[in-house]
Amino acid sequence: MQIASTISTQSGLAFQASRSTNFSCRTSLLKPLTRQASVLNHTITTESTRTHLSHLEKLLQKQAPPPPLLHKDSCHGSSPKNRVKNHLEGLNLSNIWAKMKAAEEMSPRHLNRLQRLLSMSAERSPRNNLGTRWREYHGCNDWTGLIDPLDENLRREVVRFGEFIQAAYHTFHCNPATSEEDALFSRSQVALPDGSYRVTKSLYATSSLKLPSWVDDLAPDLGWMTQRSSWIGYVAVCEDEREISRMGRRDIIIALRGTATCLEWAENMRDVLVRVPGGENSEPNHPAKVECGFLNLYKTPGSNMPSLAELVIEEVRRLMELYKGETLSITVTGHSLGAALALLAADELSTAEPDMPPIAVFSFGGPRVGNRAFADRISKNGVKVLRIVNSQDVITRVPGMFVSEELDQKLRDNSKVVEMLNVLDNMPWAYAHVGTELRVDSKMSPYLNLNADVACCHDLEAYLHLVDGFIASDSPFRENAKRSLARLVNEQGSNVKKLYKSKAKDLSLNLDHKQVVGIPSCLPSPS
Repeated sequence: MQIASTISTQSGLAFQASRSTNFSCRTSLLKPLTRQASVLNHTITTESTRTHLSHLEKLLQKQAPPPPLLHKDSCHGSSPKNRVKNHLEGLNLSNIWAKMKAAEEMSPRHLNRLQRLLSMSAERSPRNNLGTRWREYHGCNDWTGLIDPLDENLRREVVRFGEFIQAAYHTFHCNPATSEEDALFSRSQVALPDGSYRVTKSLYATSSLKLPSWVDDLAPDLGWMTQRSSWIGYVAVCEDEREISRMGRRDIIIALRGTATCLEWAENMRDVLVRVPGGENSEPNHPAKVECGFLNLYKTPGSNMPSLAELVIEEVRRLMELYKGETLSITVTGHSLGAALALLAADELSTAEPDMPPIAVFSFGGPRVGNRAFADRISKNGVKVLRIVNSQDVITRVPGMFVSEELDQKLRDNSKVVEMLNVLDNMPWAYAHVGTELRVDSKMSPYLNLNADVACCHDLEAYLHLVDGFIASDSPFRENAKRSLARLVNEQGSNVKKLYKSKAKDLSLNLDHKQVVGIPSCLPSPS
């Protein structure tokens, strides 16, 4: 009885000592025991603690990461009480929530880098001299050897061209200029990302659709819904001599935004292929065709202005005459609908003058524009096209019948099916892509959710973010990506991982939409 009482007392004291937060476990608190009682006490204490810890660990497995390794004093030869103490210290019950958040914590170095990325000023890669290789970066060899892995200079050029499109989004307004003064005002409002360029011409696109006048009477405050003509982009030319020397030529840029008005959306839906004007010289059995809606927006004149086609051709001819004798290049860049119109503009420019400068198209999230005969015509006329495509962007796979580009090429390499494919090429929805492809993937970004929605996968800022982080198709997102995340968080907050949104709040960053220069003032549409 005396031994049992002593064992009970000592077991209770040992268990209490094991739960004590200071883990002192001084032996002076324990009464002397006989050898037999000590052995029995050790067995009961160890089994009781082991059962307790087993239950506790099962509960914590659903709430926190596995406990860290034991301290050094828990090695072989330590006492049972020390092992109990180290087990509980390893669990660190008072800091379980901190353990759960440990994965989200960053070292000061990573936190400083994130703060720079979330700052409003985007950092750029250094400008290298392209003088002797500018034609290569402009696509003379179809960017062979520069895509995968992505050349640093090409990355910077692609991102820069994308920022010219952002300036077009930012300056968008629905009402077209009705006078020369209005046109000058529109040009002055374009906030170019590169101060070495100057805007020389505002561009407008006009829908061929005419709505009844009573629609305006019913919705007088929603004129943008029925406005046929709207500002869609601009022409700019490089005027800085140092930049001209760095690039190796004077560059003329044509930048075009994506869909922004209701009638532009309506034109996007008119996806039947029609013959390209001026394509009479193409193969009679396989004429070049493009989407009806895109061609209408490009060729239709407004009530008080020329068509987009006339504006582009006229301004390029004027600049060619102004800088006659200099080395020139023409860069046409666009996003979504703007990417489609960029191809049409480049196609027409290529045959507008016999001594036309080299023409390159840099398109972001562009849909299919025409049939294979149109793609062949673009290539034959010397226009170089670099399509930046997000694998998750469905807009790059429309309009027309869905056929994998790789499968299509494999089939065409088989002479037995070429004749059948030629028949398919003449069908109303037989579309084909043009040019060289730079493929990125939103799932590779460590900042975007894996289930990012369609709008995010098609968003221009998301495209620039992905290009900035792209190294190669078999490589992870580059750790030294320099582009600011501020616009991405601001525009695609629901698609950015919670960690980075919370860090943006912790850093007290002002992500006010109105203060983010270059943010589109309208939602980029699917085409």
